[in-house]
Amino acid sequence: MSKNKETKQTLNTLDGKEWVKATKSWFVVNPKPRKAAQVIHPAKYPEELVAHFVRFFTQENGWVLDPFAGVGSTLIACKEMNRNSIGIELNPDFIDIADSSLSKIEGSSTSQMIPGDAYLTIGQIEQHYEGEAPIFDFLMTSPPYWNMLRKSRGGNETVHKEREENGLPIYYSDLVLDVGNIESYEEYIERLGQIFDRISPLLKDKAYLVIVAQNMRDVDGHMKPIAWDLAKRLSKTYALRQEMIWCQDNKRLGCWGFPTTYVSNVHHHYCLVLQKI
Repeated sequence: MSKNKETKQTLNTLDGKEWVKATKSWFVVNPKPRKAAQVIHPAKYPEELVAHFVRFFTQENGWVLDPFAGVGSTLIACKEMNRNSIGIELNPDFIDIADSSLSKIEGSSTSQMIPGDAYLTIGQIEQHYEGEAPIFDFLMTSPPYWNMLRKSRGGNETVHKEREENGLPIYYSDLVLDVGNIESYEEYIERLGQIFDRISPLLKDKAYLVIVAQNMRDVDGHMKPIAWDLAKRLSKTYALRQEMIWCQDNKRLGCWGFPTTYVSNVHHHYCLVLQKI
């Protein structure tokens, strides 16, 4: 090979066999039991899910962004894998939990939770880094699934009832800026679209994004195709490359709709794979 010929930058360090396994369009991740402090979050996604994508879309020392960081699942997985990461989060209680978890993980990578609104991500990161904001190699996040957590979804709300009886939060927050509190479905989809539009300048050219979403059955019995509508809206700014399906097979089954109405047990999420172009 000519010395003048540049070596092509690879997406990750996987070998061919690992690459093939990682590109299967569905996979099972059953979350481990949460740590005591993390139970306050009503819908935490697992670090194992983050690791699945971070391993494929980044290399060590790369930068990962999560604009809906919650209790820090993305940052925890990144620190364990020697990736630098920044998370934006509205809820100060969630930030405290994330910071506590991150402090217990050894490593030289940067992990920073920044309080604030995802819509203002660029300004908040630039302010934190005094104008020297990093350029991100990858974005991994799971925004609120509209106001799903605030709605009754049938007569057998086992998990919600248990959380409420134990004095645990059953939705994210009462904050006005929380997109999970937007009443209008159309406004919710557009707001998420605007957030990711504004984040684009922080991502390097051809950077990938993985956004985890789930469709939901509304109280009127109609399905709200959150993942599909979000994918369509984000396609205005990014190239929609693929979807992957995250399955859970350790969730308890609920007797929804019995004995008159079909209502499925939804134990899968859509992982939308997009790319900055």
